[in-house]
Amino acid sequence: MPDTVLPIELVELAEKVILANRRAGRTVAVAESCTGGLVSAALTEIAGSSEVFEAGFITYSNDMKAELLKVSHDVLDTFGAVSIATAWAMAQGALGKSHANVAVAITGIAGPGGGSEQKPVGTVVFARAERGASPDKVVADMRHFEDNGRGGVRLQAALCALELLLPEDA
Repeated sequence: MPDTVLPIELVELAEKVILANRRAGRTVAVAESCTGGLVSAALTEIAGSSEVFEAGFITYSNDMKAELLKVSHDVLDTFGAVSIATAWAMAQGALGKSHANVAVAITGIAGPGGGSEQKPVGTVVFARAERGASPDKVVADMRHFEDNGRGGVRLQAALCALELLLPEDA
């Protein structure tokens, strides 16, 4: 196991993701907002990850989601940054800006502020897009993690995102 400052469960799951995708012959990309690079950091903790991990995009602001990942301002204005529509567009944008076979996007509210009654702190949305998949095959989910502090929400979000990067037969 690598010498790391990251939580061990995050590194162990990242290693599983790298090994499983290597076996499947897949490359991956991530588009992160609330996790701020935590998923990318976990993946790059693993020796040999460059064979699998192609790109990580940290688009914290809506302007960067639009500029770098081509998320429509209409989507952001209509549904908000923390929505299935935005996460799906982020995942599609990460595929479009990379050569990866699969991309996962994460957007949410880590806290301690920023939440609302409809989207409280701990609300995180995930989406996975696969190159060549049918456009109607949307893999997206909104989760409500326990508000156990900013770091706790980000860790739970990163773990969930890594799970989505596992091939279905892994």
